[in-house]
Amino acid sequence: MASLDVTETFHGIAYPGHLCTKETLQNALRFPFQDTDILIATYPKSGTTWIQEIVTLVCNRGDPHLSQTVENWARAPWLEHFYAPALLETSSQCPRILTTHLPYHLMASALQGSKAKVIYVSRNPKDVAVSFYHYHKLAKFLPEPGSFQDFLNAFLDGTLNFGSWFDHVKGWICPTVAVDNLLHITYEEMKLDLRSSIERVSSLLQCPLVEEEMNSCLKHCSFDSMKNNRMVNYTSVAPEIMDHTKGSFMRKGKAGDWKNLFTDEQSRHFDSIFRSRMQDCSLNFVWEAPTEDED
Repeated sequence: MASLDVTETFHGIAYPGHLCTKETLQNALRFPFQDTDILIATYPKSGTTWIQEIVTLVCNRGDPHLSQTVENWARAPWLEHFYAPALLETSSQCPRILTTHLPYHLMASALQGSKAKVIYVSRNPKDVAVSFYHYHKLAKFLPEPGSFQDFLNAFLDGTLNFGSWFDHVKGWICPTVAVDNLLHITYEEMKLDLRSSIERVSSLLQCPLVEEEMNSCLKHCSFDSMKNNRMVNYTSVAPEIMDHTKGSFMRKGKAGDWKNLFTDEQSRHFDSIFRSRMQDCSLNFVWEAPTEDED
């Protein structure tokens, strides 16, 4: 069986075997964080690429050279991916920018006692579901998505690769979990006011930007700039791994696109599951959350 067809199950969660093995996943759980490290944590399709670009630009004070010459997966590698150890061993980048889709309960031990800075990005789960559905059509290392209804059922059940969105978000950012030096930012906040979002990131990283540096960050992490940057848009990935005829990795970059695919019935059912699963998490999202009188 080709690695593209393999699913690796680890601690009850499925991961694409093309990228992750039990060994690499286990290594991520005991990763030796340095105090200067920056860890980006997300559930897939929540704005990972965007925040990788923002952090790269902030760390380089708006200079786009690195983001235009080094692919994002190489300058901000996923800890759980097979290529990460070799990249990090040869990297002289400081601070190191790291990425993970792993849930907090698996990363907690490695982060304990570390001064590494963590940025968690969340996004309206309806938009996540739609974006992830389209990504499954493009990425050959993920299972065929089937109908959107089937995919949505699996998303709500938490049986897709990378597990449950609800568990992932609650694990990283609900008040019962203590994560030092953590900034939670939403995709919708970045869409609404990118400048303020960049300022929050630069404050966390203790890297204040002058106006010229800020303007460069704003320019180079705009959706159009990233969509046309081969170091960001994944067009350099071989068609055997990503079928670029099936869609674009940088698809729309919009908030609220879920309304173009969800039926009213699907939306109501999703809202019901959301209320049930998130009732123990007093999280205030920028996007409009389901109201209590919906059924």
